[in-house]
Amino acid sequence: MNLFDVYSLFDVTPVKALGCRVWDADGVEYLDLYGGHAVISVGHSHPEYIKAITEQLSRIGFYSNSVRNPLQEKLAGRLGRASGYEDYSLFLDNSGAESNENAAKLASFHTGKDRIIAFRKSFHGRTSGAVALTDNPAIVSPFNANHKVTFCNLNDAAGVEAALMGGDVAAVIIEGIQGCGGINLPDDSFMRDLRSLCDRYGVCLIVDEVQSGYGRSGKFFAHQWAGIRPDIITMGKGIANGFPCGGILISDRFKAVKGMLGTTFGGNYLAMAAALAVLDIMEKENLIQNAFEVGEHIRRNIPSSPLIKDVRGRGLMLGIEFNGEVAPIRNALLMQDHIFTGVAGKNMIRLLAPLCLSREEADRFIEAFKARI
Repeated sequence: MNLFDVYSLFDVTPVKALGCRVWDADGVEYLDLYGGHAVISVGHSHPEYIKAITEQLSRIGFYSNSVRNPLQEKLAGRLGRASGYEDYSLFLDNSGAESNENAAKLASFHTGKDRIIAFRKSFHGRTSGAVALTDNPAIVSPFNANHKVTFCNLNDAAGVEAALMGGDVAAVIIEGIQGCGGINLPDDSFMRDLRSLCDRYGVCLIVDEVQSGYGRSGKFFAHQWAGIRPDIITMGKGIANGFPCGGILISDRFKAVKGMLGTTFGGNYLAMAAALAVLDIMEKENLIQNAFEVGEHIRRNIPSSPLIKDVRGRGLMLGIEFNGEVAPIRNALLMQDHIFTGVAGKNMIRLLAPLCLSREEADRFIEAFKARI
């Protein structure tokens, strides 16, 4: 049997990793500035993280949500304090896409309505419901397209209000920072306008922090730069440092009803041990502040060049937009300089390094990048 060939793969086979470093089967060391689509938050193979998972596995790794799991309760308390959302509730699932589907479902239950407003260049995941919320024709099938979604332009409050006037909208969903769409930042004033509009029209505000959350922007969640509080916050990726885990934070506006949401693997013991270790390490090593400072250091030191159109982002969620295609630069960084980066579209280098990236490691990238443009 062969693998279903849907991924473009580099000829690199990682066999070991530590911190922001990865080694391939030939012993070549790489600097990882992409973290597997932002899932590596506290660094590869952190000893405290490995210890937490190993010790938990020696006791119990999994049981369904039909019994009490004290680790879920512990994570809810820790996450509430760390994020500033102690008065919200937590529902645990397995991924960011599942979190976004659960958020849309919860909003529909709450309002009795079925339309969602999303934004151009958004990306909310690969499951059917999440793809429907995503503005990317390349991945939308007729199956996905049957969902009721209206796409508006980012930072266009008047356009959003016009869509809300129809009276059939359950929720507005927006990324804290658009990732796959090109590291586009919603204006802080626009986020505040969305909060006001959702209140005015009785609509739920969902902020997708799957990629932009968990400290990546220099605050726990990227929307906190705007000083707002959404009704639902979706999480995934970095929540458990690559172990499959996701969740949603839910305001007290919502009433829990038995059976309205469910999951087989969500909140399992191993995932909870991993997620608790992530919060421990983030706090002990001050990684949110580090993400902001090192990210700003990179942004300030990207050189001016006629090849570069823009540099944008917050913390360690950065995009370097070029006037032409970036594939040759990305390939040279990987195959010759041994530095992993990502892309958004054809014209943007995307950086999603682990939050423990040091200034010295950032300088290694900056010097290599300067030599390639």
